[in-house]
Amino acid sequence: MSTHLAAETLAAYATSGGEAFQFWVLGTVAVLGALGMVLLKKAVHSALSLAGTMIVLAVFYLANGAYFLGVVQIIVYTGAIMMLFLFVVMVVGVSAADSLKETIKGQRWWAAACGLGFGILLVAGIGQASLKEFNGLGAANTAYGGNVEGLAALIFTKYVFAFEITGALLITAAVGAMVLTHRERTERARTQREMSEQRVREGKHLPPLPAPGVYARHNAVDIAGLLPDGTPAKLTVMETLRKRGQIRDVSTEALADLKALEQRSQERLGRDRGELGRDEEEATR
Repeated sequence: MSTHLAAETLAAYATSGGEAFQFWVLGTVAVLGALGMVLLKKAVHSALSLAGTMIVLAVFYLANGAYFLGVVQIIVYTGAIMMLFLFVVMVVGVSAADSLKETIKGQRWWAAACGLGFGILLVAGIGQASLKEFNGLGAANTAYGGNVEGLAALIFTKYVFAFEITGALLITAAVGAMVLTHRERTERARTQREMSEQRVREGKHLPPLPAPGVYARHNAVDIAGLLPDGTPAKLTVMETLRKRGQIRDVSTEALADLKALEQRSQERLGRDRGELGRDEEEATR
């Protein structure tokens, strides 16, 4: 048993060539992504850099046997949270000038202090892991029957207080976001009847917009339809073209075409009546 335990301890400290290659390549990518998140000027590029770093961390988790953490890192953090941040940034829009404005007094100094403290904790954790002996993740998973079971045992026993505090902080952040985005209504919401009455008083157009075209002979979007009196209906053309002045006024041409068509119809009717009269005379003879 002691020989087997010694072999596991040596295997935990040993590093193969593939592991070293993976660490240096992916570690370089992770560090470059972290630097890009801090140094890039556009918020979208910073978010994409952070997403790349998170994906590399997920690969590290999977390579070390922490399959649950690797999957959670990809699905929850990279796939859900980071993509939500990226979506909000792309929709709302954050320019480089916005990041230079301090909305909270002294926030840069507090951020620098928190970053320094986090760096000290990170160095201390790495130093403690390097000086002390460890059995490796495989032995830790075996002690509890698996990676998920081991995480559950630690979260709900040793780190249950820290876990509850983290949950309380997340709930507080969610409530704070709702409070900051909430807009208090100062007046009663208007009903549909009240809004329709206001439109009538303001003289706005009430019925649906007429279809484009002129007497169903044109369906071009820049040709206004004609009202019964022959005047063009500007509402038949979209608002963008109206503001640009790109409306083809064909009302005069349309009326001229209608008059010409009516005149040709009258002439054709006259010829038909004449031919019919001649046919009747020939029939009587």
